[in-house]
Amino acid sequence: MNDDTTQNAAPAVNLAAFRERRLDEIAALKARGINPYPYRFDRSHTLGEIRAAHGSLAAGTETTELVAVCGRIMLKRDQGKLIFITVRDRNDEIQLFVSKSVVGDEAFDLINSFDMGDWVGGRGVVMTTRKGELSVKVSEVQLLAKTLRPMPDKWHGLADVDTRFRQRYADLIVNADARRTFEIRHAVIASIRKTYGERGYVEVETPVLHVEAGGAHARPFLTHHNALDMPLYLRIALELHLKRLIVGGMERVFEIGRVFRNEGVSTRHNPEFTMLESYQAFADYTDIMDLTQAVIVNAARDALGTTTIDIAGTACDLSKPWPRKRMVDLAGAKVGRELHPSQSVADVRKVADDNGVKWEKHWGSGRIIEAIFAEKAEQELLMPTFVTGHPVEISPLARVDRNDPHLTERFELFVQARELANGFSELNDPVEQRGRFEAEQRAKEAGDVTAGTVDEDYLRALEFGLPPTGGLGIGLDRLTMLLAGVSTIREVILFPTLRPEVME
Repeated sequence: MNDDTTQNAAPAVNLAAFRERRLDEIAALKARGINPYPYRFDRSHTLGEIRAAHGSLAAGTETTELVAVCGRIMLKRDQGKLIFITVRDRNDEIQLFVSKSVVGDEAFDLINSFDMGDWVGGRGVVMTTRKGELSVKVSEVQLLAKTLRPMPDKWHGLADVDTRFRQRYADLIVNADARRTFEIRHAVIASIRKTYGERGYVEVETPVLHVEAGGAHARPFLTHHNALDMPLYLRIALELHLKRLIVGGMERVFEIGRVFRNEGVSTRHNPEFTMLESYQAFADYTDIMDLTQAVIVNAARDALGTTTIDIAGTACDLSKPWPRKRMVDLAGAKVGRELHPSQSVADVRKVADDNGVKWEKHWGSGRIIEAIFAEKAEQELLMPTFVTGHPVEISPLARVDRNDPHLTERFELFVQARELANGFSELNDPVEQRGRFEAEQRAKEAGDVTAGTVDEDYLRALEFGLPPTGGLGIGLDRLTMLLAGVSTIREVILFPTLRPEVME
């Protein structure tokens, strides 16, 4: 991006000349003893509070209620002896009604010099105009911050999508949809905390820097601690430290935190994203499926005011029961034959080859079946569906299914063909867990960069005894995407990862 070009979709603005004019205005203000960047402003009401209290005020009414409000100038109209200034704060817009006869000639001219995008504070009485526009009839308007750049065009926004995400501060100024999305995100997270609090969970914080990158199949970011002279990984999951807390007797814990995976960027993936993980002692994966639906239903109700959302053009009531289907059955149905991890690798490879599904030489039957599922069945899972019965090979931390030693008591929730949640009955046998970790280590040594290693400290924790436990992970970015009705993860992350900007 050339920093000397406009950021608007409107006709080009010479940014250097624009900034120079604004800097001259600032110098003129300072010469008059006016600070264009004062330290504070004592606001009495938000604009939303004024609208809530006086939204039904009859046209042409002037109250005696004195208020002090502030916001950014979004629109200004000069009509001779009157100026109408629309200002916006975090949650609403209201008009400042400026009369020369009230503020005086000198103040009127100063107010008229304020520009689009400037932050201002106004003091006066609440009123409505003859046309019924809710306003504050001001006796004073104070400049709170002078802008040096032109605001993005209100109707067209920023010129390209990357600029929207790179300059999120500018996007939020003019893009009501973006503001709504992040209001939904905030409400979702607040709802999750409420749901877990009501169920007796304790919110905790666990380390971001890990000695072992475990808890998921993912490629980690590697860093180095200088004082200790040791390599560390940015966490790829919250899981293993949270389960240590269950060993310690905390019984019900959850964490909302950033995780980091050194992988590709797409509409579904960002290298850093937000996860909810929770663990509940004395529960299994069926309890956690019920919990998953409750968390998401409550989040929809609290963020949107309804449990019915649009999914692929169809109204879906999230409060209705979600079907539960085994991965092996879904994959088998798409290739027209039964699939199971107990089948030989050669047989499952042939099924994959016959159906155009790629595999790696170090994969076993279970991993290949997962690939068949992902390639052939996943895209059809539009409505909320719990996919269960994952092969042991791809579930190193999940407990073996009590009825089938080749599968695990694990589920993934799919909505709109996207994985939204993952949970299982936690493996709590330290001997079996060591064997799983060693298999992961062999896979890593064979070339699988997403495989885990042997975490000796976690194994030591298991030897102190992990009670029967159900665990859950929900991708909060993807959940927000679902509830906000947006199609890319970059819309729900305030500052998504982008290539470095080229400044000329």
